[in-house]
Amino acid sequence: MSPPQRPPRRDALIPLLVALLVLALLPATARAQTAEPTTLTLDLAGQRVAVDVYRPTTADGTPRGAVILSHGFTRSRTTMGGHAAALAARGVLALTPDMPTTFDFHRNAQGLGELVAALRAGRTGAGPAVDRVVLVGFSAGALSSLLAANAPGVVGYVGLDAFDKVTDDQGLGLRFAPQVTAEVVLLRAPPSRCNAESASAPWRLAVPRLRSDKVIESASHCDFEAPSDWICHLACGRADAGRQAEVRRVLVESVERWMSAGTGAAAGTALQPP
Repeated sequence: MSPPQRPPRRDALIPLLVALLVLALLPATARAQTAEPTTLTLDLAGQRVAVDVYRPTTADGTPRGAVILSHGFTRSRTTMGGHAAALAARGVLALTPDMPTTFDFHRNAQGLGELVAALRAGRTGAGPAVDRVVLVGFSAGALSSLLAANAPGVVGYVGLDAFDKVTDDQGLGLRFAPQVTAEVVLLRAPPSRCNAESASAPWRLAVPRLRSDKVIESASHCDFEAPSDWICHLACGRADAGRQAEVRRVLVESVERWMSAGTGAAAGTALQPP
């Protein structure tokens, strides 16, 4: 039982009333600054899937381009929503689809390619047509996104602790990596069972246009999705706010670069520090 509480003094009520007034006014202000998703239902790779759309929250609301963020194995579109909202705040149209399948990476890539084409044609209902699209994927979603990275209009790819499906001593992503025409940024955790002992690490040597490759010291697999949750933490280790901030920094800076006019389309570039 808690001890009885004395009634607050009148002068102590003034700060409380001010705080309540600020909280009452906050939602109207926050709506202008924070992306709230609209959920669409689209046909991707022959499957009806939910797609959360985070529209730009900048002053004019005109998208500078689009980013598609793909979730990891057994995860959902909501686990990429934090990244999407941060990008929408930078004037980017951000979409987080549920993957059409659990295990078929080629079919998921097909669905992502269809979504890219629909965005460029203005056929999604998410907003006006865009010319430039960036693909971002976490874990298994990063493999599907890599396989879709040659879709027309894709100017950049970010792999967040990417997974690679290894068969016959070679990864599916590694076999495809030399064909990727978009510029590539890789962010990785140290080897663990949740990233298949860093199975995607060889991608850095195989992609023609590697922009940066960064291993975040002591990171867990869960540091790369946003928001993460107790399910991921239980399986793959707790997320850390500092490491998550570093992931977000590199992601946003990469997208900013590709959304700037005239970048991301030049011939092969040398490895750059993140």
